[in-house]
Amino acid sequence: MEIIAFLNQEWMLVSTLAALILIYGWRERVKNGQPVTTAQATALINADSAIWLDVRESKEFEAGHIVEAINIPHGKVAERLNELDKYRDKTIIVVDKLGQHAGSIGRMLGTKEFDVRRLSGGISEWQNQGLPLVK
Repeated sequence: MEIIAFLNQEWMLVSTLAALILIYGWRERVKNGQPVTTAQATALINADSAIWLDVRESKEFEAGHIVEAINIPHGKVAERLNELDKYRDKTIIVVDKLGQHAGSIGRMLGTKEFDVRRLSGGISEWQNQGLPLVK
């Protein structure tokens, strides 16, 4: 009951804190590479203004990947960053299995001044929508 009394008395303070938490969450999400849907990502690729960077392990990539995707496993992106330099004029769409590594890779590429997006839901969402994979 004391918490309810505190919230009633300090509603302005609590509201400000909630707003700051929301702003922080939004900024962190964008800093990791703005999420894009499969349709938005496909439109960027079709306009020849983006490339796919698949950060899954090589075995997963070989089992099925998006056409023309570049595979650099998430644990090796930092050491193989120079391979992406030729794509600085394009948006890099980071793809992983479910979205678990795309944020950290997006943040790393963003600090190196790449234009980065993350495929929402990863390759699993791509497959759920019945979109093609190649082997």
